Amino acid sequence: MRTARSLRSPHGFTLLEVLVALVIVGTALGASLRAVGSLTQNSSGLRASMMATWSAENRLSMIRLTREYPGFGKRSFDCTQGDLKLVCEEEVLATPNPFFRRVEVSVLETDNNQRRLIKLAQIVPDPRRTK
Repeated sequence: MRTARSLRSPHGFTLLEVLVALVIVGTALGASLRAVGSLTQNSSGLRASMMATWSAENRLSMIRLTREYPGFGKRSFDCTQGDLKLVCEEEVLATPNPFFRRVEVSVLETDNNQRRLIKLAQIVPDPRRTK
């Protein structure tokens, strides 16, 4: 006569054990796919932010190197970096000292509803007053 103990195979897993293992593996794979997707999205955002910073720093460096004393007001210009379409907005503001001006450069991503990526500012001296 066979007992319940002799009906179980000592070398295999039961169907329930296999199903539990599959659920655990599936959950782990789902979480890892979500993490990889998040890392990819963060990577593209960091790349766009870095290129926007380069664009703004390029304009501010040009002002410094050419000893430009920009006029008051606001202007926009294309500052595309590689395949990333960017627009720079430069605004020149007065300071309490009339011999200095504040230059603010904002970089906007044109493909993403004009989302501002970065804004940098610099104080520019009047080159006629400094020697």
